Amino acid sequence: MRTLTVDLGDRSYPIYIGADLLSQSNLYRPHIRGKQVCIVTNETIAPLYLEQVKQGLEGYQVDEVVLPDGEQFKNLDTLNLIFDKLLEKRHNRTTTLIALGGGVVGDMTGFAAASYQRGVDFIQIPTTLLSQVDSSVGGKTGVNHALGKNMIGAFHQPRCVLADTGVLSSLPARELAAGIAEVVKYGLIADAPFMDWLEANMDALVAKDGEALAYAVERSCQNKADVVAKDEREGGIRAILNLGHTFGHAIETAMGYGEWLHGEAVATGMVMAADLSQRLGWLNKADVERVEKLLLRAALPVKAPTAVTEEDFLSLMAVDKKVLDGQLRLVLMKAVGEAVVTSDFPVETLKETIAASY
Repeated sequence: MRTLTVDLGDRSYPIYIGADLLSQSNLYRPHIRGKQVCIVTNETIAPLYLEQVKQGLEGYQVDEVVLPDGEQFKNLDTLNLIFDKLLEKRHNRTTTLIALGGGVVGDMTGFAAASYQRGVDFIQIPTTLLSQVDSSVGGKTGVNHALGKNMIGAFHQPRCVLADTGVLSSLPARELAAGIAEVVKYGLIADAPFMDWLEANMDALVAKDGEALAYAVERSCQNKADVVAKDEREGGIRAILNLGHTFGHAIETAMGYGEWLHGEAVATGMVMAADLSQRLGWLNKADVERVEKLLLRAALPVKAPTAVTEEDFLSLMAVDKKVLDGQLRLVLMKAVGEAVVTSDFPVETLKETIAASY
């Protein structure tokens, strides 16, 4: 097992990474401050891991909420199912919520924890590659709105993150690929040597090799922890973690939540960001092809869906959270391994990138 720390002063917390950690309740029990626990999971994960986690919580009042599975349920209506249970079972301000599932479960549980009685503790137990390397770390929580992804939420840091890499062996290939997209992101934004490693080990990742997955999770989490420690609330450098996300969120919203997995949309979005970076003279053609090739090896899409028009892209990107005073800002690349947040690009050049993305 490896332990990393997200260094945020009195809100610092550990990330435990390794195989077979779900059975080691001694790792997360010290982070439960009261006597009440509510486990939030979904219909897919509950039959696999819920009982195992409950067995490690003997001595606590343990309640559970099983949500429907899918991005289309990441909304305020579903969020109320968590509040209903907490109120029905009279959970107080010392309760701890445990998010057992992927990114949707983690984001919703975290937002419920940030909101319930104005803030209670929560623990992340992510069960997908995407949630282990990205959404479980950093304290971003929230739900989607019909007009924009993740537009309602709060920053609320977990007490700890338990990333059991052993559970990744049961991931469907499509879910695994979606997680790999976020792994590739870290190489592109700030870790060029990691890109080299990914190119050498992509086949092992796709084959769910345990050692390769554990290393990818650790390296990704370290990259994210370093950025979050410098900029917890995305006032500056943290925005680089959104490489490809502004394009990707537009795809997810226009297609209808759940049609494209988040990682699939981000993969295409990263290719679009690379294309725009090339048009601005920062990357060369070989760099863009390098990004495409690596994502294709993970069976990820690199072309935008034709159902999402140029107008869709431009209107949905205009309500992105990185828009500042009416100015669209994008995460682009000065080089592979060096990301930048900028609004310094002509709209016509952005339109050229969108037109070339199909």
